[in-house]
Amino acid sequence: MGSLGFLEKPPFGPLQYPVARRDQVVDDYHGVKVADPYRWLEDPDAEEVVEYVQKHVTLTDSVLEKCETRGRLHKKITDLFDHPRYTVPFKRGNKYFYFHNTGLQAQNVLYMQDSLDGEPEVLLDPNSLSEDGTVSLKALSVSEDAKYLAYGLSSSGSDWVTIKVMRVAGKTEEPDRLQWIKFSDISWTHDSKGFFYSRYPGPKDGENLDSCIETSVNVNHELYYHLLGTNQYEDILCWRDPENPKHMFSGRVTDDGKYILLYIDEGCGPVNKLYYCDMTTLPGGLEGFRGSNNQLPFVKLIDQFDAQYIAVANDDSSFTFLTNKDAPKYKLVRVDLKESSKWCDVIPENEKDVLESACAVNGNQVIVSYLSDVKYMLQVRDLKIGSMLHKLPIDIGTVYGISARREDSTVFIGFTSFLTPGIIYQCNLDTEHPEMKIFREIRVPGFDRSEFKINQVFVPSKDGTKIPAFIVGKKDMNMDGSHPCLLYGYGGFNVSLTPSFSVSRIVLARHLGAFFCIANIRGGGEYGDEWHKAGALSKKQTCFDDFISVAEYLISSGYTQPQKLCIEGGSNGGLLVGACINQRPELFGCALAHVGVMDMLRFHKFTIGHAWTCDFGCSDKEEEFHWLVKYSPLHNVRRPWEKHPGGLSQYPSTMLLTADHDDRVVPLHSLKMLATMQYVLCTSLENSPQTNPIIGRIECKAGHGCGRPTYKLIAEAADRYGFMAKVLGATWIE
Repeated sequence: MGSLGFLEKPPFGPLQYPVARRDQVVDDYHGVKVADPYRWLEDPDAEEVVEYVQKHVTLTDSVLEKCETRGRLHKKITDLFDHPRYTVPFKRGNKYFYFHNTGLQAQNVLYMQDSLDGEPEVLLDPNSLSEDGTVSLKALSVSEDAKYLAYGLSSSGSDWVTIKVMRVAGKTEEPDRLQWIKFSDISWTHDSKGFFYSRYPGPKDGENLDSCIETSVNVNHELYYHLLGTNQYEDILCWRDPENPKHMFSGRVTDDGKYILLYIDEGCGPVNKLYYCDMTTLPGGLEGFRGSNNQLPFVKLIDQFDAQYIAVANDDSSFTFLTNKDAPKYKLVRVDLKESSKWCDVIPENEKDVLESACAVNGNQVIVSYLSDVKYMLQVRDLKIGSMLHKLPIDIGTVYGISARREDSTVFIGFTSFLTPGIIYQCNLDTEHPEMKIFREIRVPGFDRSEFKINQVFVPSKDGTKIPAFIVGKKDMNMDGSHPCLLYGYGGFNVSLTPSFSVSRIVLARHLGAFFCIANIRGGGEYGDEWHKAGALSKKQTCFDDFISVAEYLISSGYTQPQKLCIEGGSNGGLLVGACINQRPELFGCALAHVGVMDMLRFHKFTIGHAWTCDFGCSDKEEEFHWLVKYSPLHNVRRPWEKHPGGLSQYPSTMLLTADHDDRVVPLHSLKMLATMQYVLCTSLENSPQTNPIIGRIECKAGHGCGRPTYKLIAEAADRYGFMAKVLGATWIE
């Protein structure tokens, strides 16, 4: 059975798609000619592109007006979203800090307390910084003595950040203002005189500040130290590497305040170089480098990109690292900087489970979290020898935060699952048998977890590999294939999709009678590096095969049927959706692709796209071009009815979602894909069999997704799932 909408009356009637000019642009890739007729859509500021976007906004609005459940979805999602939410608290000096949202506030608010029982007070409210809630807090760091707060602000979801500084006592703003910052940590020196941060070079004299800021390639990252009360142009340049312009740098001060660690990344993969500088050996301290052309005298501990190294703790020159060096499921290792050739295992690699994180606490203890078949486990171990001290009991779900400093005996642990909105546990490690006591629990009024059930299944993929998937729905549903089903995936960059609570998905399950399924396909990190590499580079097709296999399982097992199955994914997951509808259009009734990477031949030419070549490859290299062109969504849109003449097949109803300020996966990907699909499948033919709609939802004053205000999150969820409900024929259940 396929997407058979063209046999029935189209859900929205015939749509008049905006006409997109087709230019004679042809590129030569290693002797292969590839047309790119919509190259002009790559300039988001061109008047013609702005007009084209506006026409699509108007068209999509007209389609959404005909989605009967959209209003009900908006109201119900708003009702359920309106509950108090908290993040895991963290301690600096003698104060506690955490974020809180009363329910429908556009942005979370930063609070502080003098003690856990003290009266909370607002430290920073991002909602006061813009009328429409589109200024968000992207980064923050409190100095060791809790005297200062450095915080990074982003406008309209952009990755670009401006760092400001607040004096915590009195909540007064300092004059410091730092710009041209992207992909940066903020790490204070322990004397609270300043902090390390990373930035890109600003525009040269005479250059237009706004010219192509949202598409230009990001190169020549640099690490700086900022002294409070000085101008940014006086900041101390700590590290740059003009011979490797695509490398990215992050500086982090160790817990003892002695060392600055320099992490060097060449992309988004789990590998990094690691250098260190002992700040106590600098004759004039960091301030001695003011006005100097010399960079900090970093020592190269790890100087090749063959594994990932994350510092967990140090005792003077003895360092403990979390690493995947010769350990695809990760391990803890130790080295003394004075004898840097001698490394030893502290916690060896586990045969089956992935060591996800390690947090040094309570002097010489470490809390480690493992991922076991996509479910978290927590243990307390001895930091010196790695021996097991305690297992901490948690439900099936995700540990999303462990908050404690090495000197703290009290640890805060954040937990969530498909049916648990959020629990923050407080655990005292000074006791003989540490207990996980509930510190705060997030409750959603009107949500009853007993109405739902969760199944975890292991689905054989094309090559026989078992792919885990979680399926959530109401209890006692008939397995007769009659239900709508939402299948979500990602499959890239070593990212694991673990159980988490979603208001909108719960609404779909309760009020549309839908199942939702999370597929843990290869390319992710669910089983460590080998699982990731099995879905990357020349093996990227494996991700699509895995996802399609889970879709076929949902159909064959009676959860749903093709015309009631919707697939969804964002960013790399948007690429996943785009590739799957090209390869198996008849398998799905609806597709929702958020900010997808659709042009696999040119992604590396824009903003931070070059960092993704570690997972995708790059069309500049002949072998890798041939990998990419085979599945690139933009280059593989075909008319399914021509592949199977006489067959009843077309593309599913499709919504491509993007944002005008997305400066990570720039909107050109979705715009070019939209124009291509509409031309190939619809406007180039009279009486096209493609009657299922192909539309774009283009958000204004928004970016890649981070920092989006609550009301925009709700509106987008209502729009995309209202569209899904309409095209799948799902009806509302009170």
